[in-house]
Amino acid sequence: MSLCSHNMVTNKNKRLGEFMGMKQNTSKRVDRRNFLRCLGSAWTAPFLGGWQVAKAQPGTRIILLGTQGGPNFNLARGETATLLLVDDRPYLIDCGYGTMTALQKIGVNYLTVPDIFLTHLHDDHIADLASLLSHQWTQGRVKMTRIHGPYGTDNVVEGIMTFGAANADIRFVDEGRSIRMPTRFEAQVVAATDSPQVIFEDDRVRVSSIENSHFPDWAKAEMAHRSLSYRFDTADRSVVFSGDTTYSENLITLARGADVLVTEVIEPVLTRQWFEEVVIAGNYQDNPENIWTHILETHLKTEDAGRIAEAANVDTLVLHHLLPGNLREVGNEVYLEGIRRHFAGKVIVGHDLLEI
Repeated sequence: MSLCSHNMVTNKNKRLGEFMGMKQNTSKRVDRRNFLRCLGSAWTAPFLGGWQVAKAQPGTRIILLGTQGGPNFNLARGETATLLLVDDRPYLIDCGYGTMTALQKIGVNYLTVPDIFLTHLHDDHIADLASLLSHQWTQGRVKMTRIHGPYGTDNVVEGIMTFGAANADIRFVDEGRSIRMPTRFEAQVVAATDSPQVIFEDDRVRVSSIENSHFPDWAKAEMAHRSLSYRFDTADRSVVFSGDTTYSENLITLARGADVLVTEVIEPVLTRQWFEEVVIAGNYQDNPENIWTHILETHLKTEDAGRIAEAANVDTLVLHHLLPGNLREVGNEVYLEGIRRHFAGKVIVGHDLLEI
């Protein structure tokens, strides 16, 4: 070994020793009990490695992480994401902007998320996916993470690996990593079907999918991209996530008899008022009326949400991906009025971090 190399190793080991508290003078060792006592007084809630410790709970829980219809986000609502906890094992459905922050707020470590289910590939449903996967690798998750989604999901994951390549290359060298980033992430492309198909199963959940009607037929004739709905059946609950959609007979088939249907919803009048205001302010300058047509014709109106819930005979309807949501001052009755014309069951208007 050259003198230069020897000095570099010596200095690195010295710095590591200082960082780990391995100094020659051991007379000033920190008493472990006092350290823990001081640490505990520094936080108002219990933390472990920077993550709040969530109390373990059995059963199936739904936590709405982001509920703003998008692509939009604000201080009150993040973009679309929902966490399903089955005996505390997390399953993530969509990953819009704000997902990482929301997970930390509820005390769920993103390193523990093994399976992510994408309904479709609009950016308000996948904006935080690059951050989540990159940080999973950086923070040392060694198990496989599977990303399930429609056509194009494999390209999205491949693009995220390119996005994270520089970070991974640097850390692989100067941190002595042994696992390459692309080997820890696996894209599972889900076919769009007109009848329910089981796409995933483990010891706690069975997941089925079906194509919904978010994309109109004329658009599908010009592209291969599709939009999916998912059903999660567990030991104590059946939960369906509509994703973005319009009225859909396929969704009714998938949701039939479910305990909970989590669905998007739009109130067109107030959403149009908001849209006109932001166009005047400078947003949506590239063909705004076509964008408005997309917003209006590819999302689920309140009355249609009620029709679907009634036809599927679900117990509880949960509203998320709300439009206008917090883009305007809107009371819950704005969404409930149209739904109540067709569905008499329980309806919950969602908000970020709501647990159901």
